[in-house]
Amino acid sequence: MIKTTDMLLEELKSYANPKSKLSRMVKNGEVFPIVKGLYETDRNTPAHLLAGSIYGPSYISFEYALSFYGMIPEAVYTVTCATFEKKKKKRYETAFGTFTYRDIPSEAFPQGIRIMKDGDYYYRIATPEKALCDKLYTVKPVANSAQMKTLLLDDLRIDEDELGKLDLGEIERMAGSYHSTNITKLCTTLRRLRNERSN
Repeated sequence: MIKTTDMLLEELKSYANPKSKLSRMVKNGEVFPIVKGLYETDRNTPAHLLAGSIYGPSYISFEYALSFYGMIPEAVYTVTCATFEKKKKKRYETAFGTFTYRDIPSEAFPQGIRIMKDGDYYYRIATPEKALCDKLYTVKPVANSAQMKTLLLDDLRIDEDELGKLDLGEIERMAGSYHSTNITKLCTTLRRLRNERSN
């Protein structure tokens, strides 16, 4: 369970020196620091369950979400998260893993997010469509649909069958929120790929 310093000190208030007791608990492996002011009581908690508590508002997206859904073949060990209006990227190296946070447009931020439950933990993660849009937003703009196809299939190594499963309507609904030529070209490319497969 995630707990703040204040929560733990409140629980330890019967001790003569709650801060010293907390320090001993950390030393003895009874609680585990995540980042300043935040602790986890279970050392084996998967990193992605902690991401939203470390820095927010945020949700899991980009490469980690694409890997989570099996859209890319690589395992991704850094938990990559989307934020908005933070102005600069954030990176946290913790005992539980590495977490990165980067902005997407504030207009796009609330769209395409799933709330997932894992045991006693809830976490927010982009839909496959949103994770791909977020990723393409951060990539240098491509010139045309042919380059977008190369980017998707060769550079990002996204499985073509997985692209075929995406909800094109959802991507088209979100596209205007990004003001990104990459997202516009993604819609065009997906339509062309579907036409090619159906002919």
